[in-house]
Amino acid sequence: MRDAVHHVLFLCTGNSARSIMAESLLNHWGAGRFVAHSGGSFPRGAVNPLALELLGRLRLPIAGLRSKSWDEFAVAGAPAMDFVFTVCDQAAGEVCPVWPGQPMTAHWGMPDPAAVAGNEVQRMLAFRTACNELERRIRIFTSLRLASLDRIRLRYELDQIGRSAGESTAA
Repeated sequence: MRDAVHHVLFLCTGNSARSIMAESLLNHWGAGRFVAHSGGSFPRGAVNPLALELLGRLRLPIAGLRSKSWDEFAVAGAPAMDFVFTVCDQAAGEVCPVWPGQPMTAHWGMPDPAAVAGNEVQRMLAFRTACNELERRIRIFTSLRLASLDRIRLRYELDQIGRSAGESTAA
């Protein structure tokens, strides 16, 4: 793993909630070491307002967040990704573009908070729950000593983060 800033792409089908929150969280927790991006296979075209409201309440970066196609990151001139993480089960099962640079990939699936029905409090609670889980995973990820891990161990650690936020051991 190179020692420069690492580019990370979070993928979700709609790119309106989970991947957007992950982008904001990693840009906050990984500042200086990571640059986060997000995209979707079928982007909704707008960020979910509850995701933006929650990120704003948490004082996390929201400037520039937008729902966009993952195709933006598979073209000449796009940043070379070091890591690509799917955060929804549907995106994990789709045929993804070929990412330049052979990034490390992992699936960090979680329920879609935008799919939760109910009143505003119940819906916001679903967004907060998803955001908390993403934050736990991202904080574990940013604590990994990337330069000291070979590709096999790094793949193991990334997979473990996706299975359970508390089981990573190489921090």
